[in-house]
Amino acid sequence: MSLPESMLAAVLGGPGVIRTSRLPLPQVGPEDVLVHVRRASLCGTDLKIRSHRFFGDGRPASDQFVPGHEYAGVVAAVGSAVDEFQVGDRVVTEAHRGCMRCANCLAGAYTDCLNYGNRRKGHRVQGMTVNGGFAEYALNHVSTLYRLPDSVDFDSAVVLTTVGTVMHALDVLGSLIVGASVAVIGPGPIGLLGAQVARELGAEVVVLTGTRDARLEIGRKFGADLTVNSRDEDAVLAVRNATGGQGADIVLECSGAPSAVDDALRMARRSGKVVLVGFFDRPVTADLNHAVMNGISIQTVRGEGAGSVARAVSLAGRGRLRTAELVTHHFGLEDVAEAFDTYAERRGNAIKVMLDVSEDRALGEAVPHDRAPGNDVVPADTERSRVG
Repeated sequence: MSLPESMLAAVLGGPGVIRTSRLPLPQVGPEDVLVHVRRASLCGTDLKIRSHRFFGDGRPASDQFVPGHEYAGVVAAVGSAVDEFQVGDRVVTEAHRGCMRCANCLAGAYTDCLNYGNRRKGHRVQGMTVNGGFAEYALNHVSTLYRLPDSVDFDSAVVLTTVGTVMHALDVLGSLIVGASVAVIGPGPIGLLGAQVARELGAEVVVLTGTRDARLEIGRKFGADLTVNSRDEDAVLAVRNATGGQGADIVLECSGAPSAVDDALRMARRSGKVVLVGFFDRPVTADLNHAVMNGISIQTVRGEGAGSVARAVSLAGRGRLRTAELVTHHFGLEDVAEAFDTYAERRGNAIKVMLDVSEDRALGEAVPHDRAPGNDVVPADTERSRVG
């Protein structure tokens, strides 16, 4: 069976509206890989994209733009210059592809690409500056895909994009986690995975703070030594008490709450390190003099980077990540509007809301080389995808 001419996709309507439509199949260039999407998940950025607040004045045309930057699937076609993958490979995507020509990209900081949003110069962010994975098929540059171990199923695979964000947050510290005390603010998906990854990488003490007991309970299962409901007790004092009064060596701020930056600074020990991971809805106020007087370093990350998703895949392949507790809801692609509402309103304590985009079935033959003028698509033998 050849690839279809069109596909079902979730597209933006007016602000706050997302619906399904049929779009032409993406055109595969020499360095591209066409992914038959199996699973995709929602995150907070997708809510901003639905509302159009993410784009500012540069928003894409409605009814054509496909969100979705967390997804996994099976290779359906490859470009003429691609020999890293073949049809049938199970893969997970990384959202960011830098221009690979600016100073930042050449230094490995492609998530901070100086040509961000400039497709003409090669920059892409799936589901943000180019069409993403809330569709039956998605087009990725070959450099943004990682082959999945047989033991990692598609639900777990999608979560690895979030694990990549955590890994990148730890990258910027420039030091090992082994033996360190780590405080994590915010038991959302990033914070919960942050606690788990810190434990797996050898942290001596992991403290997770937040306001939802059900999520804090998951944090305990994920390896947090201490969980603190900041509505019931002073989280800063609890972190200091858990670290002998000195404060944490490392603080990961994953909540995006307005007061969280100041809390993070006060949780950190002298000469400690704070990494801002969460996105903030508005400007925040923090006592930066406290940071200056105590030698506290502040770092930031924007999503995954520096090959962090590859390391997340390695960790998962060794069976060292728990993700099942994070996946709370499944919807078909045709129910994408309900999925967004469920996530936005946290119905049923929604954490990771998944779109089951397509069935796990055998792919047909790869599209012929001359499928469309100007396309370089290499046929390959078909394999049945394997789910762990």
